[in-house]
Amino acid sequence: MVKKMSLAQKINVLRATVMGANDGIISVAAIVIGVAAATNNSYSILISGLSGSLAGTISMCMGEYVSVSSEKDSQRKAITEEQQRLKHDFAGEYDYVKQKYLAQDIDPQLAEQATKELMEKDAMTTAVQERYGFNPHEFTSPYAAAISSFISFPLGSVLPMLAVTLFPPAQRIIATVIAVTIALVITGYLAAVLGNNPSRWKSVVRNTVSGLLTMGVTFLIGMLLKH
Repeated sequence: MVKKMSLAQKINVLRATVMGANDGIISVAAIVIGVAAATNNSYSILISGLSGSLAGTISMCMGEYVSVSSEKDSQRKAITEEQQRLKHDFAGEYDYVKQKYLAQDIDPQLAEQATKELMEKDAMTTAVQERYGFNPHEFTSPYAAAISSFISFPLGSVLPMLAVTLFPPAQRIIATVIAVTIALVITGYLAAVLGNNPSRWKSVVRNTVSGLLTMGVTFLIGMLLKH
C-alpha cells in the first residue's frame, strides 16, 4: 500500500518542482544566449541548449536525490538519538520541552499542562519537533524530489530554447530575455508563496535579477568569442 503524502510533503515537492523549472529556465537561457551572441547558426544554438538541458536534468535529478537522502538520514539519526534520550532520561526530555514552551513566554501553568498532555500523547513526536524542528512522521521522499526535478528542469528549459530558435537572428536574444524575465517573475513568486515568504516581491526581484545577471555574463562571453 502506497503511503499518501501529507500537505507539508506535497508542498515541499511542489516547491522543488517550481525551483527545478526555474533552474532550467535560467541555466539553458544563459547557455543559448551566450551561444547566440557568438554565432547566428541556429543548429549550434539548439544543440547547445539541448545539451545543457540534458546535463542539467541529470545533475538536478541526482542532486535532489542525494540532498534529500542525506537530510532523511540525518533525521533518522536524530530520531534514534531521541529514542535513547526518552528511554534513559524521560524527565530530562520532559523538562526540555517545557523550557522550550516557557521560552516562548507561555504562562508556566499552561506550559506545564501542554507539556504533560503532549508528552503523554506522543512523546517522540513532541520531543523531536521541539529539539530538531521536524515531524518524525513526515519525510520528503528523495525519489519524489528526484522525479520532480527530472520533469521540471527540462520543461523549464523548453521556453528559452523555443524563444531563441523561433525568432529571427536580429530579435532572438531580446525576445529570449523578455520571455525568460516573465517566466522568472512567475516562478519567483510561486516559490515565495510555497515557501511562505512574507517578502514575496523581494523574492521575485532577487530571482529575476540573478537570472538577468547570469544571462548578461554569458552574453558578454559570447560577444568576446564572436567570430
